[in-house]
Amino acid sequence: MSRIEHVELPGLRMAYRVWGPADGRPLVALHGGATTGATWSGLAGALDGVRTYAPDLRGFGATDRPGRYGLELLRDDVLAFLDALALPRVTLLGHSSGAVAAYLLAQAHPERVAALVLAEPPPPVPLGLRLPDRPAVEPPYDWAARTAVVAELNDPPPDWWERLTQITSPTLLVAGGAASHLPQRELARMADRIPAARLARIDGGHAVHTARPAEFHQVVWDFLASTAG
Repeated sequence: MSRIEHVELPGLRMAYRVWGPADGRPLVALHGGATTGATWSGLAGALDGVRTYAPDLRGFGATDRPGRYGLELLRDDVLAFLDALALPRVTLLGHSSGAVAAYLLAQAHPERVAALVLAEPPPPVPLGLRLPDRPAVEPPYDWAARTAVVAELNDPPPDWWERLTQITSPTLLVAGGAASHLPQRELARMADRIPAARLARIDGGHAVHTARPAEFHQVVWDFLASTAG
C-alpha cells in the first residue's frame, strides 16, 4: 500500500506515491494521458528492491492544475521533483505522454538518468492524433492539459527527433504492437536513433503496461537487472 504525499515545486504542489524500501534503487515512473501515478502500483509490487516514485503530473490527480501545460513543462517539473526529493540519478520510466517527458529529460540532463524505459512513447513526428470527446463526467485531470499535450504531439518541435542521439543512458523501448494507435515503424526508428536502446514488443496495444502486466513487468525487471542503478 502507498499513500499520497506532496512536495512543493516552483509554482506547483505535486502529489506522488512511493513504494519499496527506502534504500532501494530509485525509479521514477511517469503516467500517460488520462491516468495518474496510481497506474504504477502493479509494477512497483513486481520490482523487488526498487524504490518507485510515481508523481501525478501537472493538471492530473492530486497535483495542482495551474492552467499552463506542455511537454517541456512536464520535463521541467520532473527535474524539479528529482531535486526536491534529493534524487541525483534515477531510472526513469514513462508511458505515453509521460514517456515523452522522460525522453526530453534524458536529452536535456543525461547525467540525471541512469536508465530509461519508454512504454509506447509517442515518437516526435507529426502523429495526427484525434482528441477524444470530452467526458460527460468531469475527469480526474484538467481537460486543458489533455488538449495541450495532444496538440503538441501532433506538431512536435523538430529538434526533439534530432536530439534523441543525445540520450546516453541504456534505454528500453516497449512497443505495443498492431493494436496500438501509434505507428510501430516510427517506434522502431526511434529505438534505432537512441544510441543505447533496445526494442521490445509486447502485443498489448498502447496501454501495454496494464493490458499485459506480467510480460511488461518481466521485460522491465530483466532490463533493470542488466543495468546499473
